[in-house]
Amino acid sequence: MTPLELELGNASGRIYMMQARKLEIQNQIIQAVDLVKKTNPMAGSITNTVTINFVANAQIAIGGSAAMVFMPDEAETLSKMGAATYVNVGTIIPVYDETLPRVAETLYKEGKPWILDPVAVGIGDLRERVLRQFKFRKPSIIRGNASEILALAGLWELEGGTGKSNVRGVDSTDSVIDAMDAAIALAKWTNGAVAVSGETDLVTDGSIVVLSYGGSHFMDKITGSGCALGGVIAIYSTVTSPFIAALTGTAVFNLAGNRAEKVSGGPGSFQVAFLDELYNATAYDIANNPLDIKEV
Repeated sequence: MTPLELELGNASGRIYMMQARKLEIQNQIIQAVDLVKKTNPMAGSITNTVTINFVANAQIAIGGSAAMVFMPDEAETLSKMGAATYVNVGTIIPVYDETLPRVAETLYKEGKPWILDPVAVGIGDLRERVLRQFKFRKPSIIRGNASEILALAGLWELEGGTGKSNVRGVDSTDSVIDAMDAAIALAKWTNGAVAVSGETDLVTDGSIVVLSYGGSHFMDKITGSGCALGGVIAIYSTVTSPFIAALTGTAVFNLAGNRAEKVSGGPGSFQVAFLDELYNATAYDIANNPLDIKEV
């Protein structure tokens, strides 16, 4: 066999392996979506006070059950009762200095999946102190925009992270691809998954990277689309692996966003249509939302 033939053979083998992996991922997504709709699992949420309603409605729309808390004792109890927990640090209040570390410790000891949304990481001492503590309580899934992922990796002193935060309030000033190395490092550290939201979304388990396409420009015009995504990922994490949960949530958001934009006249009607599309999305359609797989 000539070198060229060998190279072509290797390339063909890689393509086959990627196609097989894609089919495997799609089948796992279908199983996760169907199981959530069948079992109505509960994921508790400690989330941004601006977006509580949207997060809860999105969780319910995909077939899950929502419960929102912020007091330390209630949050600890819920973290034991629920199958997973979503922790969003978007609006930090003084009681969170006790609530968030206490919940993270409980989840870590219970071995239950939990999703961290490091909103506005780098803004304020309390937020930074809490997020530093989370490093060794290893969330199952981290979801954020590119600037948040870069800043969190930097805060945790991991490869690819930045020494300062480039978030503008809750908005990103970095591209998703810029955050890929940081996302991979975070996924490897936690032995979980990381979802980076942007124009094209990125999901990784540290060994492969998946790019998920779709969504809508209206998502930047409403409050809480990222928070709602974190809550939806938490629901899926009750029935499947961190990687598949993160990818399933990302895929259904991209699918629903794309469909909702086509029937919307602006941000207000988009938000209503988006919840409808989350509710109506089939497992097959979610699994077949466009994606690309890349080797790390």
